[in-house]
Amino acid sequence: MTDASPDDPHSPAVCLDVGSCWTKAVLVLPDGTPAGFAEHPTTPDVLTGVDAAVAAAAAAAGRGRRAAPRVLACSSAGGALRLAVVGAETLIATEAGHRVCRSAGARVVGVHPGPLETDAVLELSSRRPGAVLLLGGADGADPAVLLHNAGRLARTRGHWPVLLSVDDDARADALGLLLAGGRAVTTCPNVTPQPGRIVAGPARDAVAALYARHVLGAGTGRFGALVHSATHAAVGAGAGVLARLTGTGVLVVDVGSATTDVHRSGPGPGPAAATVEGDLGVRDGAVGVLTEAQTEGVVDPVEADLLGPAVAALQESRATVPADRGAAAEDRRLAAIAAVVALRRHLRHTGVLADPAHPGTGDTPVDAGEIGLVVLTGGVFRQRDAAGLAAAARTVRHDAVLAPLLARAEVRVDSESVLAPAGLLAAHGREVAAGGLLAEHLTG
Repeated sequence: MTDASPDDPHSPAVCLDVGSCWTKAVLVLPDGTPAGFAEHPTTPDVLTGVDAAVAAAAAAAGRGRRAAPRVLACSSAGGALRLAVVGAETLIATEAGHRVCRSAGARVVGVHPGPLETDAVLELSSRRPGAVLLLGGADGADPAVLLHNAGRLARTRGHWPVLLSVDDDARADALGLLLAGGRAVTTCPNVTPQPGRIVAGPARDAVAALYARHVLGAGTGRFGALVHSATHAAVGAGAGVLARLTGTGVLVVDVGSATTDVHRSGPGPGPAAATVEGDLGVRDGAVGVLTEAQTEGVVDPVEADLLGPAVAALQESRATVPADRGAAAEDRRLAAIAAVVALRRHLRHTGVLADPAHPGTGDTPVDAGEIGLVVLTGGVFRQRDAAGLAAAARTVRHDAVLAPLLARAEVRVDSESVLAPAGLLAAHGREVAAGGLLAEHLTG
């Protein structure tokens, strides 16, 4: 079912989104009418779930015996980029790692201070990192520990790349050791150039680039030929279509199982902005949602205690659906909280809101009138509880930090999951179908 036929904008298309937990497929007719939807747990070999979802979507529309429709696919199957940090001191390495990951699609899975010895190397490997951030301390520091760690990493088994963030004087020697061991290396300016100072921007950009390659998941063979776009790119394209359709600035928050991304797009030709939070999600990232919500003051200690058991269960359950109305309500609440935290981070990252970590940024906020529509999307919102979805929207609208900016914006929930399909359609020259899909299910 997943062999792509020649593209014809006047033929139906299956829009496929392969997530870290769920694979979703929707059959869209040329005028934008969704004619069939199906989802399947994302399988270890990926293609089994892909074929099942595509076949089920076509069958749901009564098209099971006709020629296979064109498949337009995006993927976030890789989930968040798992980043291990190796540095000289625990506190600064931990803080540097979290700032580098922030809004770049990564999540810190381990911090290893001091010289890497055998036990530390084994622990690092057990964390299954997708990349390792190697820090060298302040500029001019003794490079002995850095060079020891570079040598150990060069000899350690694993295909993960190293992001080398050290001062200019030590870079050449550390890079030589890593390359001699066959390690793939990306270099960037020192994240910790002075004691107590963290400059995360260049390293964050490098992590975002690594994430963009990682998130597609198994990008080889038939799957690689089928999927050419990351899900966050498809959602961003959908946000652009929506902004042009409504003639207003749009903020889209896509809450996934492992990550939550935010897209800001305007109706004109100006640049769009996107961020991806690798520690926020409603399955793999559920613990991060609760932790960061408490840090941000979105959740009080009492609610945190009440949500704790649900969060632990969700992190272990992965591709499951809520068993009852109570579980569905917990899902929605976590998704709404994730949306609030992700929106705050995005608006700080793009300078719209002041960043407490960087005084002076966002002191002159963008006119709130530029944002006319906020959309919450993601599989977690495919629920038929209108009151529950309205409550999720109110959580975002009335957040103490976001409320002044969103005072004149409408908050809607994409309960039919049409934004990613609309973005896929638009990216493949099917603007009419994309606009029809959004007009029917999101802007009406």
